[in-house]
Parts: sequence; C-alpha cells; structure tokens
Amino acid sequence: MNSEVALQAKLATVVKFPVNYFLENLAVCSSSSLLVTVLNHRELWYIPLSNSGERVEPLLLCSFDQNAMGIVEIEPDLFIVCTSNLWTDHKSFLHRLDLRGWTPGEPTNIKTILEFPERALGLNGACLIAPNTIVVADSFAGLIWRVDLASDGTEGTARVWLQHKSMSSVPDGPAPEQPGINGLAYAAKSHYLYYTSTAQQLFMRVRVDPLTGAPAGEPEFIADGMMGDDLCVDEDAGVAYIATHRQNTIDRVILQPGERRCPRNSVAGDPFTEELLGPTTGRWGRLPGQHGKVAFFLTDGGIKAPMPDGSLREPRVLRIEF
Repeated sequence: MNSEVALQAKLATVVKFPVNYFLENLAVCSSSSLLVTVLNHRELWYIPLSNSGERVEPLLLCSFDQNAMGIVEIEPDLFIVCTSNLWTDHKSFLHRLDLRGWTPGEPTNIKTILEFPERALGLNGACLIAPNTIVVADSFAGLIWRVDLASDGTEGTARVWLQHKSMSSVPDGPAPEQPGINGLAYAAKSHYLYYTSTAQQLFMRVRVDPLTGAPAGEPEFIADGMMGDDLCVDEDAGVAYIATHRQNTIDRVILQPGERRCPRNSVAGDPFTEELLGPTTGRWGRLPGQHGKVAFFLTDGGIKAPMPDGSLREPRVLRIEF
C-alpha cells in the first residue's frame, strides 16, 4: 500500500455525543462550522467551531424519516443530504438544505427534492463531480448513482452511473450487514473518483470524463486489507486518508494503482486509542492552510465494533492534524 512511514497524526476531541449515536457523515461549512449526520437517530446536527478552544455545543437542525447518510455541499452553504431506510423498505431520498444567510436558532430551510428508483437499496457516501452533478454510493445495490440537479438544487433526476463487482456487498459473508461501496471522493485535477468497498476491503478509483461526467474506463485497484469507510483526498500530495471504522484506524494511502496485500500505513489508531473507536468519515478544514494538514473525523464510539467487553464509548468529532 505504502512503503513510507508516516508520522502519527495528532488527535483532539471537538465534541462528544451520547453513547449509541452513530455519527455517519459530515460537511464543513464556509464558516468552518460542521454539519453531522447521525445514522441511527436519523438526525442532522450543526456544530459551531470555537477558535478560542472553548467547548462547543451541537445544535439539532432536523430529523428525517430514514437513516441519515451522506451530505455534500453543491455550492457555498447549499447542501444535499442523503437518507435511506437501510434495513426495511430501502426507500431513499435526497434533501436540499439551504444555510445561505442562516444563523443558529433560526428555522432550518430543508426540503425533500428526489425519491430514488426502487433499485436503490442503501445510499451512503456522496460527492460533487461537476456543477449540479453529484454521485452517490449505494452500499447494498453495489453501484454508484448519478444525480443531475436543477441550477437551484430544488429538483433532480437519478440514474445509475456505474456498477462493478468491486462495489458489491458480501451478503453470505461472516458479517453480512457490512456495506459494499461506501465512501466517495473526487479529485478534480486528475479527474478520478476514488471509492472504498468495505466488505471486500478494497480501495479503488475510476477516471471521470471531464466533459460528460461519465465513467472513462474500468475501475482500477489501489489497495486492500482495510475496511474503508469514508475518506478525504489530498490530490496535491497524492494521498488519501481513509477511516477504517471497524478497524479503528485512519490509513494513509498513495493515490496510485498498487499491489495486493501491501502493508497498511495507519497514521492514527495504531496503537489503539479509545478516542478513535469506530472512525467513519473525514473532511478537510476550510481555513487557510488546513487542506492536506487539518481534517475533522467522526466516530461511532464502537457501535459496529465494540470494546472487547462489549461496551461502547461516547462517539466523537475529532480535529486531526496530519
């Protein structure tokens, strides 16, 4: 995976949530505050960041009728939130959240803009690949959806963008609830879409046609051996930082096709720390100089992989310096 040895990252807890809150995905606002989806409580939270280091208090923005999953910013302070009934009827939706001009305490401007076709089984990570065009991982259908949005984001259409064997879940495996394709990240300079496939322990990429937004070629293998969830990419440095969720680490991976079963390069969580129990996703900070250096990661506190005695810990929002 990576022959170099990276220094261990520096972890700092921003805020803790109650035990049994599955912190799933996040976006960093233009103000550098955070939006966090909570999968099992079907909620979206706002977390103001304090430059003075004072303790911050999360603010509940809204609740959904389905599990709250991926969130992506389509233009400054305008977001799309993905929701799915993961374990029942699999109904899946997109919601438009408009925080332009919003201040904490005001009503939240959010509306449902799209219901996915019946083929959708479980939306997960999402990212922007072109203006008004997002892609969404479907962890249990084993594919990627493309959604083309209206210019104001008030409506959209969904169609299958790509399906590949590397994206499939493993329903007959030792832990069948594990997702297939999970996290997505787009490298806009090189036009590659990167994705993790948790159940198959794969990290892959596929080139994107910059003119049409369509896949340009077959997916390529980069690395394996880690149960990757969501990730953040530093295209300038040529690396990704991947939350391994059940393996309790953040792994640094070079963004080039690799060889199978190379040693993992864990830059956080090895040796194990309860502070990083169940990392699910990461996003770069937006202040000057933070991209590639400072990111925010979430944990689930051990919901998917508890402590050896079966206990859970408080899930966290972490500030991580690489």
